[in-house]
Amino acid sequence: MFAWDFMQNAFIASTFIAITCGLVGVYVIAQRMSFLSHTLSEIGFAGAAFGLFTGIAPLDGMLLFTIGSSIFVGRLGTDESQRESSISAVSSLFIGLGILFLSLSNKSASYATNILFGSIIGISLQDVYQLVVLSALILISILLVYRYLNFYSYDPIGAQSQRLKTGFLSIYFLLILAVTVSIAAQIVGSLLVFILLTLPASVAQYLGNSIQKMIGISIGCALVGVWTGLYLGYLTNWPVTFFIALIEFLFYAGAYLYHRHSMH
Repeated sequence: MFAWDFMQNAFIASTFIAITCGLVGVYVIAQRMSFLSHTLSEIGFAGAAFGLFTGIAPLDGMLLFTIGSSIFVGRLGTDESQRESSISAVSSLFIGLGILFLSLSNKSASYATNILFGSIIGISLQDVYQLVVLSALILISILLVYRYLNFYSYDPIGAQSQRLKTGFLSIYFLLILAVTVSIAAQIVGSLLVFILLTLPASVAQYLGNSIQKMIGISIGCALVGVWTGLYLGYLTNWPVTFFIALIEFLFYAGAYLYHRHSMH
């Protein structure tokens, strides 16, 4: 399998993306941002379509749109209720813009398919470098505020009482999430990006009893999912995204049943 350059590129890129999504996803679940991650993926669709329309790389278009919209949402409101209202207000607009940009770009349907469902096999060596750098920046960004982010994510009331800069942390994490959504879409596409951001972390929430253990479980599930998905996709020539979604769902179903059984 690794005799082919495109499989090497896919393996390296998916490894870094899985680690990033596994880590970020723990905080997405803790802060109840699953809906936001899904909305950012829809905004990323508009950004990728804008990239096709203007001639820039789809990933660059996704980064432009998701980062800009995350700042906008963060400025509209930092508490949960305001944020939910904000993202609902902008989501439909960006979906419409994505459809418009795709129509104006006069690209074939395969381009739309790649944006919506990912094209990990088609990633070039230059794309790998870009994805690895972005993943590393995300990991470093989380490391810089690791202790404060844990406090804010799992005890927001306590963080406010300690006069932690919760507004800054909210926008800071929104920016991290925006970049993570953009790079994760390169594997599973903008339509299914929440698979890697929410399912491994949800499994970790059922099985882990500390933040460190949850991070380890989440990253492990994400890695197994993308590695196995790549291998099965190579063997069967079926979409890699399908296998990743199936594997992560099985992980989640198993963790959920185990958690229910252990509660009785």
